[in-house]
Amino acid sequence: MKAAIIGGTGYGSIELVRLINKHPYLEIGSIVSNSQAGFSFSDVYPHLSNTIDQPLETFNADRLSEHNDIVFFATPSGVSSKLVPQLVEKGIKCIDLSGDFRLRSAADYESWYRHTPPEEKYLSQAVYGLSEIYSENIKEASLIANPGCYPTATALGLIPILKANLTNKDSIIIDAKSGVSGAGRGLSLTSHYAEINENLKAYKLGKHQHIPEIEQILSDENASPLTVTFTTHLVPMTRGIMCTIYVNLNEKISSKKMIDLYKQFYQDSHFIRVRPEGSYPATKEVLGSNYCDIGLHVDERTNRVTIISVIDNLVKGAAGQAIQNVNLMNGWDECTGLSDIPIYP
Repeated sequence: MKAAIIGGTGYGSIELVRLINKHPYLEIGSIVSNSQAGFSFSDVYPHLSNTIDQPLETFNADRLSEHNDIVFFATPSGVSSKLVPQLVEKGIKCIDLSGDFRLRSAADYESWYRHTPPEEKYLSQAVYGLSEIYSENIKEASLIANPGCYPTATALGLIPILKANLTNKDSIIIDAKSGVSGAGRGLSLTSHYAEINENLKAYKLGKHQHIPEIEQILSDENASPLTVTFTTHLVPMTRGIMCTIYVNLNEKISSKKMIDLYKQFYQDSHFIRVRPEGSYPATKEVLGSNYCDIGLHVDERTNRVTIISVIDNLVKGAAGQAIQNVNLMNGWDECTGLSDIPIYP
């Protein structure tokens, strides 16, 4: 199948190119970048010289639907909401990595993202693409709202304990840290070298656009509304997310039993690796891979569990999960093209 990429010059796009290039059932089709149209892809990314030298195109729904079978949107928020409907109406399967279709409430989208929301017709059609949780719905979908990076790490870390009804659900605190590639390739003061090097800072306190997405999915899995305290930090590394999550327990349970609960919950999930007691994951241990590693510790003194969930924000947090969803949509083994072990050190 030919796979087009819209928004072809960002970090999410280059990761899609890397994964599609080695996928046995996909090949790179059109790559669209209105700002760089006419340039070769390898002009923008010289490390792809003599590998992927095709020209970048402008967006044209008729041409894209004629020459491609599936389309990935790796665009800034507010763009795909206008372009996806043009392709969906032509019967093209779309996977949106931007966030435009993640929130079911148009009002919430407008409030948190500050853009005009998509039409309700397409919001209701979109399936939330958290692969390990909604695989059956994904298999039947034609429009996937690929989850955000922070929500992926957070939800995979919290859903098993929520489903087991072991928590005081008003006590969830998420301390999240990300490498600077999560901010995208565009230049900004936030990701300026002199600002981030040898520095650690919190940002978007109480107003990060992933808050409603996290609360939406956790409320769904909890079967009742809940809210979280969610604080993000930028750390001086390129890739990786670590979410350290604190939850008060409503009954006594040992770390070993908590780990057993998670292992059972994810026993059929290839890309979720639950650590043994006393072992806690680091971001480098998932670098370049589609894995989410989870470590757990129950503090019997405070009766609080600490959950550590790590992913590569560009793979499991973006392009890798998008490929995993395409595999599910097409009836392929979900691990197809995603078998890389992490890069270490």
